Amino acid sequence: MKTLKHLTLLLMCFSLVTLSSCSDDDDGGDAGGGAAASGTITAKVNGASFTSMEITSTATKVSGGGQTTLTMQGNTESQAISMVINGYDGVGTYTLSDDNVFRNASYVEPNVSNPLNTQTWNAPYQDSGVIGEIKISEDTDSNIKGTFNFVGKNSNDDTIKEVTEGAFNLSVQIY
Repeated sequence: MKTLKHLTLLLMCFSLVTLSSCSDDDDGGDAGGGAAASGTITAKVNGASFTSMEITSTATKVSGGGQTTLTMQGNTESQAISMVINGYDGVGTYTLSDDNVFRNASYVEPNVSNPLNTQTWNAPYQDSGVIGEIKISEDTDSNIKGTFNFVGKNSNDDTIKEVTEGAFNLSVQIY
């Protein structure tokens, strides 16, 4: 009887530890991966719609030294959004914060006629705190889906761009 009580106590402790050790990193967001059509990144930038062209939208996973980096990018004719997660480990939530500059996102308005005048809004930035997140809801050998949001700051003039309602549904290349 004493052995049964000890076994029951041990099982309860194991169950408690197992259930309480889950973190928000396991929350990959919307199971559908947001509203992005196949091969695109969508978002609202300061309320204006952004949808990347399929031909310019990519996702790449590169592994080396025991670590994986996920890079995602999508362009229109006059805008671009890119996101990088160093230390990528699959489905989950990746917070954008000045505490971890190895995860970042940017919104770019390129100036083709004068590349030095290209404007870029980056997240995170100095003293930003938590400034957004990237949620991966599906990750297969050929596709990655999820949602994102961030607030980027332009280092040239300190303006802010809010990127909201972001979603991606991209083919992925693995190296």
